[in-house]
Amino acid sequence: MGRRAGVWDLLLLGVAVAGISTAAPLVREASAPALAVAFWRIALALPLVGGWVWLRPGERAAWQGRTAEEVRLSRWAGVLLAAHFAAWVPSLSFTTVASSVTLVATQPVWAALLARGQGEHVGRGTWLGIAVSFAGALLLTGVDLSISGRALFGDVLALTGGILAAGYVALGARVRQTTSTASYTLSCYGLGAGILLVVSVVTRQDLWGYDDGTWRAIAGLVVGAQLLGHSLVNVVLRSLSTTVVSVAILFEILGATLLAWWAFDETPPAAAWPAAALIAAGVVLVVRDSRRPGALVEPGGVMA
Repeated sequence: MGRRAGVWDLLLLGVAVAGISTAAPLVREASAPALAVAFWRIALALPLVGGWVWLRPGERAAWQGRTAEEVRLSRWAGVLLAAHFAAWVPSLSFTTVASSVTLVATQPVWAALLARGQGEHVGRGTWLGIAVSFAGALLLTGVDLSISGRALFGDVLALTGGILAAGYVALGARVRQTTSTASYTLSCYGLGAGILLVVSVVTRQDLWGYDDGTWRAIAGLVVGAQLLGHSLVNVVLRSLSTTVVSVAILFEILGATLLAWWAFDETPPAAAWPAAALIAAGVVLVVRDSRRPGALVEPGGVMA
């Protein structure tokens, strides 16, 4: 993990969790097409990340010295990031913030399954965690199903977003073993924004002409969820274990739900709370089991 974790790293992680927690409520606040919101969220972060790489000689050298394998993996990570946003952001138009955030937070469970598919050992504690998490997901989906099929569709999109995020983090973890966080982030964000731009244009999404409130929500997504959320998670992974990061980011479920309650008066159904608790408990079992000698590599943090 490089250097030892200190108080500063824990503070950064706290800021990252707070930033990610704002994503779902801000997406709901933006009166713009979902794909367009996803595009602007990444695209507007690019000048700051690119400026950081360009103005720092060490980062510029790392960018120019990337190997073909690092470039390839970074590009695939960008594809998965774009797909993750294309699935998760629209989910908020169909289901509640609590349901969407909780289901996308199953990402560490999918990371464990991905590791198993690659031939890595997965212990009984991990499988138990997966079972507990799916019990919570089914309970939460059942809550929405009792409301409407539209909500169920939103749940499926959010769950798909969690699966895609698992692949994105898995690739990112490999790239960050040999290259800097800023170089990886710039490459990944760049391709992700390009893909979402093409998809938005092809599907005729309105990319501008929004009201001031929508642009403020998008700006909040860039600063909060993207730069202070996603990017700071990548920073603290140099010194904090992925187990600590994964468990900490589960507070996104509570943070986003409370923000939605405050902003939209969206009180979650009573069954959503035990469902969230089951999913959180299952993820904790997964990451705890991953710390055993010979177990799978620890899953990365949840990304919304």
